[in-house]
Amino acid sequence: MSRLHAETHLVSRIGWLRAAVLGANDEIVSTASLIVGVASASAGTSDVLVAGIAGLVAGAMSMAAGEYVSVSSQSDTENADLERERRELVSQPAFEREELAQIYVDRGLQPDLALTVADQLMAKHALGTHARDELGISEMTAARPIQAALTSAGTFAVGAAMPLAMVLPSPTWLLVWTVSIASLFFLALLGAIGARAGGANVVKATARVTFWGALAMALTAGIGALVGTVV
Repeated sequence: MSRLHAETHLVSRIGWLRAAVLGANDEIVSTASLIVGVASASAGTSDVLVAGIAGLVAGAMSMAAGEYVSVSSQSDTENADLERERRELVSQPAFEREELAQIYVDRGLQPDLALTVADQLMAKHALGTHARDELGISEMTAARPIQAALTSAGTFAVGAAMPLAMVLPSPTWLLVWTVSIASLFFLALLGAIGARAGGANVVKATARVTFWGALAMALTAGIGALVGTVV
């Protein structure tokens, strides 16, 4: 007798993982780049702290608003499609039955079996079946605007605090290097954790976020040094 075993599918993490990785990566890169740029302009520690805190608050709110608007648009589209499907199930059930059966035929079932499967699934939950198999909308991947906004804002604030925390213990003359090295370490760690959680290649993800973080900080450091020299 076979025994059922529990399975863990990583696709269930897509919604929150995407927002968390995006927020955490952006928080470290943007805040570290801001700090490095201001410090490169020969600003004092207090000026760097003010700029970093302002960047943290503004970035967290921007991420939350951006994610909420973006995911809300996705949610509105999904709801509109579901409402249209609900009306079609009432007005033309025979067509919807044939349409669903054809989807199963395209996946490899025989026509008679496809019709039987369509009938049994529609009898249990017609809208949910069409949402999943026709529209590609499921409970695991459905848009959740508030969850995405809170996740992005929270991870941005936490991540932005990492390079910001490096400002206090570092002497002014070493500030750029301290923040840069620490931030690259944080980015590498973030890339590894995100890849591990999502089942992706750890080395590739780590190298990707570290490279772009280093490039962003190098550019802002150069601009900060140039502006500081001119001013």
